[in-house]
Amino acid sequence: MAGLARHVNPEELIETLRDHPTHRGRSHSSRAVSHTTPYSSRYASATELSKFKIPQDGAPADVVHQLLKDELDLDGRPSLNLASFVGTFMEREAEQLMVENLSKNLSDADEYPAMMDMHARCISILAHLWGVQKGEKAIGSATTGSSEAIHLGGLAMKRRWQEKRQAEGKDASKPNILMGANAQVALEKFARYFEVEARILPVSEKSNYRLDPELVKENIDENTIGVFVILGSTYTGHYEPVEEISNILDEYEKKTGISIPIHVDAASGGFIAPFTHAKAGQKWNFELPRVKSINVSGHKFGLVYAGVGWIIWRDESYLPKHLIFELHYLGGTEESFTLNFSRPGAQIIAQYYNLIHLGFNGYRGIMENTLANARLLSRALETTGWYKCVSDIHRKKGDNKYEKGKPQYEDGDTSADYNAGLPVVAFTFTDDVKKNFPLIKQVSVSNLLRAKQYIIPNYPLPPNEDKTEILRVVVRESLSLDMIDRLVTDICSITESLMSSDQADLLGWQPTPSIEKQYSSHGLQAKNQHIARTPMHKGIHRSVC
Repeated sequence: MAGLARHVNPEELIETLRDHPTHRGRSHSSRAVSHTTPYSSRYASATELSKFKIPQDGAPADVVHQLLKDELDLDGRPSLNLASFVGTFMEREAEQLMVENLSKNLSDADEYPAMMDMHARCISILAHLWGVQKGEKAIGSATTGSSEAIHLGGLAMKRRWQEKRQAEGKDASKPNILMGANAQVALEKFARYFEVEARILPVSEKSNYRLDPELVKENIDENTIGVFVILGSTYTGHYEPVEEISNILDEYEKKTGISIPIHVDAASGGFIAPFTHAKAGQKWNFELPRVKSINVSGHKFGLVYAGVGWIIWRDESYLPKHLIFELHYLGGTEESFTLNFSRPGAQIIAQYYNLIHLGFNGYRGIMENTLANARLLSRALETTGWYKCVSDIHRKKGDNKYEKGKPQYEDGDTSADYNAGLPVVAFTFTDDVKKNFPLIKQVSVSNLLRAKQYIIPNYPLPPNEDKTEILRVVVRESLSLDMIDRLVTDICSITESLMSSDQADLLGWQPTPSIEKQYSSHGLQAKNQHIARTPMHKGIHRSVC
């Protein structure tokens, strides 16, 4: 019989049991500022750095640096963070440029004209990359990321709709916007923050877990300000059919006279589709008149460190004038349409560096390589017989479904021979594994990979398909062929270990949350998600991005 156990407070335990020289009449006043190494100071054993209140007296710089560095070593390794789309590698020269310009504020346009020139050049380069049409005057801005860019794009659509309704003497109080349930949370945030009804359409296996064009047709009306279409679902990497949805909206306009615009959330795909041979499988950019604005994250496949996104409107006429602020600041006059003011300018310089340094062919080489590596990982996982891929970029163009025993397609020369999509591998246990090893939880694979320093999330598909859980790997530039070989080896080793365990259910293995996480965050651990305020089946839940 198990004995009784009591809760142990680790912080109280440490406080009670450690030496207290000061209680024994010893003074450390001189050691506070005099030490040989950071670890010979009093902060190594006798005194903690303050955590929740600013200390009365500071601590030596080398001590603070070393102790914070030691604590940060507990973080995951960015290069093995295969959960995130955000880049974790830049070349030394790009990093040097960023360090040299860390102190520059993007809002100080008059003070840093060269940086602002680079900002304008990036806008022009992206506009041409996305097919801006002759005679149009594209306009855009850098943002802190795609979330801000999506809000700006949505707000412009709302204001254009309101102005048109008011000019016609019609009610403008009930705007709505369409998006798939696979949308990243930023899209629903826009709707909630700017008081727009979010019509979140369910996704299904039939629609490849992305926005279903047929449901778009059924849910648009005169109050629809626009449709958010995603070029690269964060769940499975599928591109949503922008051209097909555009055609539906064209037909609707012919019947009703109501014009509904499209904003393309190309957070990841905006730096992939233009360069790859596969493109997006169909038209997706400003070649379609229905597409009025596009956003992208420079810090994802734009290959810049976190902190930069972009939004571009195909023509300045699609950005309502009264949303643009004329700023008179520090001696200069600038026009601005952003949610933030002060923000770092170094990422803008780094983005321009990448565009000029890599050029079109450099970006193409990197994106084709990431897709090739993602295809290899997908084939390797399916060949084991233990996993099947929900993503389909490794299958022959037009073939979207997994079939047991079907030979892998390996005859393609470039990405054009395969299904278009992001370099994402979303995979799950096969039906045979679930049947023969019912006690094995898929989350255990994620947890044991974490023990080997890989960060690979396990999470449900969007509402309506959330009974299926997937593991997901984002293949970024830094995930080389050698690392994929090692990753496949480790996944196979862990899976075999789970299968050979004596009815072991490793679901209980979970990283211990920090004191800060327990007391300062309202979030829940996976095991407690059933008591969340908003269940998963209601609206959008956060996908890993």
